[in-house]
Amino acid sequence: MTTTARRRWTREIRSEVDGIAIHPEGPVLLHGYDPPAGGMWLDDVIPGKLGALDRHTGETLWLAPCEVGYGRGFGAGFGAENDLVVLGPSANGHRIVRMSLTDGQLMTAASIEPFDVALVERDVCICLTPNRIFGLMTDALTEAWEYSREGERFHHIGRWGSHVFVVYTNTNTGKQGVLCLEAGTGDFSHVVLSPVQDMIHELAVGAGALVISTADILGLLTPEAMQTYLSALSAHDESATADTLSLVALGHEHQSGDAPLWHEVLGCAPVDDLPDLRVHSNNDKLYLMRGAWLEVRDMLTGRALGDWTVPGLDESVAWTVCDGAGFLAEETRVSIFELPA
Repeated sequence: MTTTARRRWTREIRSEVDGIAIHPEGPVLLHGYDPPAGGMWLDDVIPGKLGALDRHTGETLWLAPCEVGYGRGFGAGFGAENDLVVLGPSANGHRIVRMSLTDGQLMTAASIEPFDVALVERDVCICLTPNRIFGLMTDALTEAWEYSREGERFHHIGRWGSHVFVVYTNTNTGKQGVLCLEAGTGDFSHVVLSPVQDMIHELAVGAGALVISTADILGLLTPEAMQTYLSALSAHDESATADTLSLVALGHEHQSGDAPLWHEVLGCAPVDDLPDLRVHSNNDKLYLMRGAWLEVRDMLTGRALGDWTVPGLDESVAWTVCDGAGFLAEETRVSIFELPA
């Protein structure tokens, strides 16, 4: 029986929240903005603000103006020197800024190229656009590398250790796959999954495995797995001939022709009838979010570890997990839920 996740605390926020981050040991961060009256603003960017809350109590530690505002692209995380890093649009183009984790004081800032998605790590911030991926040094705020290749478009990124995994499209065929880059240099490493899928919706990366959500996975399976796949289709719909939403787990060194670590058919209904699915990984666990329902799996085996209803998850603007703390942001409210670490 599904139970409701235990809420450790919740706080109402006067501003609208558009981004969050959570420190493994320290505070949680929330980035927000004050929406202009009538929803009208002359510039492309609405000025932002950044706050830090105690992860155990929700007490406000500090609140400060932020050079990064609300607009195209956002990323936030933590550096190696008791600092935090935020990157995104500003009144003067896209910027990356370092601020003190203690009190929110601005330490330094630099102009950067626009981006759509960013991962902030202690050593490098990895930014993605459809045509280019680039890495910024987290301490120096300078561009360290870039990757682009003719005939490729990029969609999702995830990192584990020294590797960055990228969902990409072969523009000649329109099919999608997964490639791997070196996190420190941006050098191409290898293709994990050749571009054979019509669409890869989500990507989650953990120790030893990455999980994609996709459809029509028959071509990714070995002959030995065919019967299991057909039985799963029949369990969902006896007349189904293909899946429309499935999970597939691949090893970091997976090559075309290798068997997946595990797979599971989630649905065979028409795509428009399927619930939205989001995936996240932390501490070798895979978190599946559908509406307000959250399920936790073992990343390497797919084994179910538990499931909960999380109030507000279906209305969330941002969600992340770190060491058993689920950090949820709705438009004007943030909450911490207790989950298995």
